[in-house]
Amino acid sequence: MTASDPENTLILETSKGRVVIATKPELAPTHVERIKELARDGFYDGVAFHRVIDGFMAQTGCPQGTGTGGSGRKLTAEFSDTPHERGTVSMARSANPDSGDSQFFICFQRAPWLDGQYTVWGEVIEGMEHVDEIKRGEPVSDPDRIQTMRVQTDL
Repeated sequence: MTASDPENTLILETSKGRVVIATKPELAPTHVERIKELARDGFYDGVAFHRVIDGFMAQTGCPQGTGTGGSGRKLTAEFSDTPHERGTVSMARSANPDSGDSQFFICFQRAPWLDGQYTVWGEVIEGMEHVDEIKRGEPVSDPDRIQTMRVQTDL
């Protein structure tokens, strides 16, 4: 699959290689706009993949690298019936459905128990092999990182 809309395509240069995400504004318009705003502000540059569970997902987006932080702006959940498949990008949150902020995760494989419970806002369309190589751990010792995250239009 290739990106057809540069304004809704994110380019992540990670310590493992380039990952391209097609955002899904039709599913989660508020989340997509906020993620793009944070990317444009350089918020994700240098941020660690702090929680990476083999066979499940790779989580990032915490500026502290611990899973405890965010950008400071909570988002109202935008749940959909879109399944969590391999390459799905979804918003991390606490027990409160409206607690998503800047943290997100990429699924390594199908995770049906997440369906309808987390905001799906994107899909990896290129570089999933690099996501597969991200160092595992909870927390991750010497984690892999997002070096830069940009909206394709801005490159």
